[in-house]
Amino acid sequence: MITPDWVRLMAAYNSEMNRRLYAAADTLTDARRTEDRGAFFKSVHGTLSHLLWGDRTWLHRFDGTPKPEGGIPTSTTLFPDWAALNDARTATDAAIEDWANRVTPAWLNGATTWFSGAMGRDMSKPNWVLATHFFNHQTHHRGQAHALLTGFGLKTRDTDLPFILDLGGLGLA
Repeated sequence: MITPDWVRLMAAYNSEMNRRLYAAADTLTDARRTEDRGAFFKSVHGTLSHLLWGDRTWLHRFDGTPKPEGGIPTSTTLFPDWAALNDARTATDAAIEDWANRVTPAWLNGATTWFSGAMGRDMSKPNWVLATHFFNHQTHHRGQAHALLTGFGLKTRDTDLPFILDLGGLGLA
């Protein structure tokens, strides 16, 4: 079973890794960021856009924030403009950290019910499983984006969770 502290840790890690990936991606031209590199979501921009769409979709289910437009097939074009995607990422990361700071053991022990467009039916799962999926989905697609960025010869600095976060500053040490 995960804890509220784990959720806070993962939210902080998500924000820091996004800052690192976006800083590296920001050095590319729009043409390079949107170039089809053979990844599942084609490009750096498409992968990061899908990830933002997924984060906003889960945050809507968890916290009642606005639901993003479209579905998985159109998630790569949620924000076709790089600056808008970057700004939306920053705002969403702040919203994720805000939500994470309010997660309680009672919420983790509860369940969420929603209609899954991907599955085509109503779903209901324990919140601790969904929160785990939420952060795992982020890590999975950030890994894809990281591979695309390193393919361009870019560096994102260290990615190892224990060495990049100030646990004391998060109240976790």
